[in-house]
Amino acid sequence: MASEAVYSHRDPMLKKRDDFEDILEERRNCSDLRYALKCYTPVVYKGLTPCKAGVLKNMVLQSDQLHYVINQVSKETGKAPEDVQEEASAILEEMAHRMQLSTVRFFAFTLCKVFKTLFRSICVNEEGIQRLQQAIQEHPVVLLPSHRSYMDFLLMSYILFTYDLALPVIAAGMDFMGMKIVGEMLRMSGAFFIRRSFGGDKLYWAVFSEYVKTILKNGLAPVEFFLEGTRSRTAKSLTPKLGLLNIVMDPFLKGEVFDINVVPVSISYERILEETLYARELLGVPKPKESTSGLFKARRVLSEDYGSIHVYFGQPVSVRSLAEGRVNRCQFNLTPRHIPKRPSDDVHSFVNAAAYRLVRAQEENMVLKPWVLLASLLLQNHHQDLDQDRAAGPERGMGLDELTEEALWLRDVCRQYGAFLHWPDHVPPSEVVSSSLDLHRGLVRISEGRVRLAVEHAAGPSGPGVHPGAGPEEQLLNQAVVVLSCASYRNQALHVFLRPALLASAMHIATSSNKQEVFNSFSFLRNMFSNEFILCPGATMQDFEEACFLLVKTGVLQITEQEVLSTHRGHRTLAFLTRMMDPFLQGYQVICMFLCEEASEALTEKTFIPAVRGFMVKQLLSGRLRYTEVLSSDLQKNALAALLRLGAVLKTKGADQTTLKVNRVMVNSLEDTLGGKLPTQKAAVARL
Repeated sequence: MASEAVYSHRDPMLKKRDDFEDILEERRNCSDLRYALKCYTPVVYKGLTPCKAGVLKNMVLQSDQLHYVINQVSKETGKAPEDVQEEASAILEEMAHRMQLSTVRFFAFTLCKVFKTLFRSICVNEEGIQRLQQAIQEHPVVLLPSHRSYMDFLLMSYILFTYDLALPVIAAGMDFMGMKIVGEMLRMSGAFFIRRSFGGDKLYWAVFSEYVKTILKNGLAPVEFFLEGTRSRTAKSLTPKLGLLNIVMDPFLKGEVFDINVVPVSISYERILEETLYARELLGVPKPKESTSGLFKARRVLSEDYGSIHVYFGQPVSVRSLAEGRVNRCQFNLTPRHIPKRPSDDVHSFVNAAAYRLVRAQEENMVLKPWVLLASLLLQNHHQDLDQDRAAGPERGMGLDELTEEALWLRDVCRQYGAFLHWPDHVPPSEVVSSSLDLHRGLVRISEGRVRLAVEHAAGPSGPGVHPGAGPEEQLLNQAVVVLSCASYRNQALHVFLRPALLASAMHIATSSNKQEVFNSFSFLRNMFSNEFILCPGATMQDFEEACFLLVKTGVLQITEQEVLSTHRGHRTLAFLTRMMDPFLQGYQVICMFLCEEASEALTEKTFIPAVRGFMVKQLLSGRLRYTEVLSSDLQKNALAALLRLGAVLKTKGADQTTLKVNRVMVNSLEDTLGGKLPTQKAAVARL
């Protein structure tokens, strides 16, 4: 199912996407107060009258499913059912939203002011809004926005209010509830608060799932949550979390509703508010605790320009059509609906495949700005400067004309690959480039007509947080802040290039140009990086065929029955694609090296990140390691997850803690294969 749905467009150039409207344009010319106090009469599911928050709570507390779990918990703990019922009521009180239109209007007025200050435009596809309006009337709706910023859920509610659509109830983390005043205001705007993890708390899970399902199956409001579970600090899509998706699909699977419409929403920021904060988090600086005082301290961002936002509401996806031929719903008739039951293997497989499809839909409708292309080119140039020992010389960086020419070439490649690129063709290319560089001036330096990243290698201070007298390690980490910030923009385009880039890298490490050998290498890399990127389970052959199709269509490769060969005109594209994958290849390689050479017997998941970061810093300072991107904790965690999945590292439970046991032979083999050392290739592929 997943592969068929995702690969429905053989040629990406044929994709049809909607046009955008800037919703801030009218706000700049009209009264914000009049806007906030406008007549708000949203269309609702089957014309139902939305119920009060208190009525919703009673519906949850009186449900058969919750009563069943209350009795179970009572028997297991020896507590009186009335006491467990009180606990359930307290959980619900802590969790539930209390939406009030007056608070929504206050937020609408305030956000108007904030958005007009921060952003040049907020562009929304109106056809997507019309599809959503229709979907809300027909079936219960689940909204699944991408998650790159704290701004996401505020932005979603603001847009729906603007277009007179029913406001969603939004799953939010408990950390927001701790914000004095603001937390309660979020609750009164539709947020309901859930713990980050439930452990084995059966009662909490029952209250939470019944609360969400009651809202959904009664069509009381659209339900909104982030499929990735948390904000992506790298701007790459994260592996989807299945807990909430399982819950919202349950009413359909049990026949309690005819269908559910799931709407993927893609939110693309030209400049991310948290860009430096994210980079520091990836380098081990703890995330600041959410607080109202912190919010007021962050007011200085209001003096900055964050460019434009594009919000694309995707095609509503029918859960009924997704499930057809995939799930036998008769299994749900074997036990009463109110008895909780773990999802069967086929249900888990179906929900997992659907989750990947939905994240891919988010990715495909992400709008790429010119800076994404410039960041990709400047990062690669930065690494080339390091390679050629030009790090501190006058020749480092790229000439403005050269950068513009490269950007135009990459723009055309992006379009051929079906990217959703927002490049203003009516503006001279040199102006597009200079405008993008100006918006991101904190990450670049322009001197004597040459552009480079704002990274200093030897002499004076530069870049965020650098100060005179900083030691080598501190200088390195400051450089890494700039590089990781820049990489987060490059990462926005990874889904466009990923499959061709995996094929280009596979050709580089394969033992020959033999098609089967290249496919084996592609399969190895795809498996290795399936925690790093969104790669649909069981779709290796489809991904290989898509990569081949794109590279043959664009004249980069010639493929016969037996061989995969590069053309003379394809060298430039192949070089760009392999350089795009190189930081990930080298990152995984150096982690394998650490595990073989430095890992102690007492290594745990908790000590892994600091230990591997220390090892990498030494390698970088000695010049043996090239990419500061490898210092990203996201890459390090993904690499460990991959090694655990492949069985190259095992968890062993001791009396006090769980340690990591390294299979050095296997890890060493993987390291060699990632580096393209030919003798171990077949063995490594066989192991995978």
